Amino acid sequence: MTVPEELVARSNALGADPRNTNYAGGNTSAKGTAVDPVTGTPAELLWVKGSGGDLGTLTEAGLAVLRLDRLRSLVHVYPGVEREDEMVAAFDYCLHGRGGAAPSIDTAMHGLVDAGHVDHLHPDSGIALATAADGPALTKECFGDRVAWVDWRRPGFQLGLDIAAVKAANPQAIGVILGGHGITAWGATSEECERNSLEIIRTAEEFLAARGAPEPFGPVVPGFEALPEAERHARAAALAPVIRGLASTDQRVLGHYTDSDVVLEFLAREKLGPLAALGTSCPDHFLRTKVRPLVLDLPATAPLDDIVARLKELHASYRTEYAAYYERHAVAGSPAMRGADPAIVLVPGVGMFSFGRDEQTARVAGEFYVNAINVMRGAEAVSSYAPIPESEKFRIEYWALEEAKLRRMPKPKPLAGRIALVTGAGSGIGKAIAVRLAAEGACVAIADLNAAAAAEAAAETGGIAVTADVTDAAAVQAAVDATVLAFGGLDLVVNNAGLSISKPLLETTERDWDLQHDVMAKGSFLVARAAAKVMIDQGIGGDIVYISSKNAVFAGPNNVAYGAAKADQAHQVRLLAAELGGYGIRVNGVNPDGVVQGSGIFAGGWGAQRAAVYGVPEEKLGEFYAQRTILKREVLPEHVAAAVFALTGGDLTHTTGLHVPVDAGVAAAFLR
Repeated sequence: MTVPEELVARSNALGADPRNTNYAGGNTSAKGTAVDPVTGTPAELLWVKGSGGDLGTLTEAGLAVLRLDRLRSLVHVYPGVEREDEMVAAFDYCLHGRGGAAPSIDTAMHGLVDAGHVDHLHPDSGIALATAADGPALTKECFGDRVAWVDWRRPGFQLGLDIAAVKAANPQAIGVILGGHGITAWGATSEECERNSLEIIRTAEEFLAARGAPEPFGPVVPGFEALPEAERHARAAALAPVIRGLASTDQRVLGHYTDSDVVLEFLAREKLGPLAALGTSCPDHFLRTKVRPLVLDLPATAPLDDIVARLKELHASYRTEYAAYYERHAVAGSPAMRGADPAIVLVPGVGMFSFGRDEQTARVAGEFYVNAINVMRGAEAVSSYAPIPESEKFRIEYWALEEAKLRRMPKPKPLAGRIALVTGAGSGIGKAIAVRLAAEGACVAIADLNAAAAAEAAAETGGIAVTADVTDAAAVQAAVDATVLAFGGLDLVVNNAGLSISKPLLETTERDWDLQHDVMAKGSFLVARAAAKVMIDQGIGGDIVYISSKNAVFAGPNNVAYGAAKADQAHQVRLLAAELGGYGIRVNGVNPDGVVQGSGIFAGGWGAQRAAVYGVPEEKLGEFYAQRTILKREVLPEHVAAAVFALTGGDLTHTTGLHVPVDAGVAAAFLR
């Protein structure tokens, strides 16, 4: 293998195990030679994981490649620790070739340490020692002189110099514990470097297990134990919208719910409050989890209303305290405060709610706090947890280099941060709507009576599948709860589930009538009612869209049950728009007609029935519908999806109670 291929293989192997490092945490490097295309002579190069990459999924494209001679020459122009951030821009002048990833802040560490291969990782076991009050002594006890200790220093050029000096002074060492931070290991070969990294991680794990106290978080607090699973999830579904609404005070966020044993055990213990107040330590942790979490201080069995009221009080206090934290440490030139809402909310007996700008960020924030719990457990087991000072946390959270990274992020899509539930989304119009909403940035729950179709559509959209009979209130509530637990809440609901029976009045049975109204009129009511409860609890508004029909206003032949049910849906739009507007919830409708292609309704017999009514072959029905329109165009599922996006994508913020025709122009169905 080439040097970069060898580096990628090592990185992937290390990153595949969460015991070794967290998501997108740490970096690896390798030194070697390649021919300089200008001089034709060998050049010493450094390949290093670039900024923002993830070791487990790293490819060669994610490596930065630098000239070692130029990188090492930066030592002679280094202006000192007070201006070390200037060196990051200098890395660009050391790059070799074209393309590649942007060099990270840790590039100096990899270039300046005199070893062919270097790994910098954030294993829970290593950070536990790094954050223990007597970390240097514990490191000596655990490793002898095989691993050295480096006092806390913010990542940067000076830390690279520090580690290089420690390695030079300790030729027997295979790596270092970085105070408050993580580990760095090295080796002459890629295999040796990986072996040394794993030796440090596994030795630390064994040391903590053998020497650690049995209950590092203290005894269980009565009433704070985990609720039974069904009760726990029901309580989580009830609380998630409230918590997400609070966490979205400054900026709308998505949520992720975690009730793993690690989390529930921590939340039940005596030291929960004081340890959580200390906050996380590793820079990768608190950049995603914020300086500390919000912790509910009521037992799991407290009445729901009491918990909601207390969460609101605690949230107000959190915002005040966060603003004070910012004011304590901000200096001239500090970036503006980004928001005072928590990224992690801990509810004893129920679990952890984590938040971020998108689904992945919310999930990763939770994963990082689980890492932090493991770190606190390890440190408390052998000593006491002593994270880096608050002032140092602020210096990293509001680091100009981090701010620049945020500014480089692409502009979010129109529906980013929005959570959608689409009924009847396994096929036809519903699936087209789900696909469009997902493409515009929404997290989408696919609800359908057909479980296989829902799963297939969910795989296509990257959402979740929920099997739901919209005529069953319990099934509807379960679908809404599943959406809330998956993404934190609900912002956008599309009532699309439907079927159609075409018969003359005298042939329409009671069962026909009841079935049509149960699915479309009653079903839409049940879905809207359950969704509105979530949206009201969130307090950040929302959208409900009904896929009605041209037949809601047009008296078509042999269509009394279907047309009447669609008219019911259409009037629900008006009624709910008037009722829910005070909560910032907009309710609108779309009136399609003649959507034959890809339609589950038409494929299920409705097409044959309507073709017989109009006296045309079924395969020509779409063309027939098109020819009777003003525009002479066939309506497709994608056109209906476009109307839903137009209503919810952000340009019609002051529109509610509207029905949008998507029928290519049927004059008899014009709204009056």
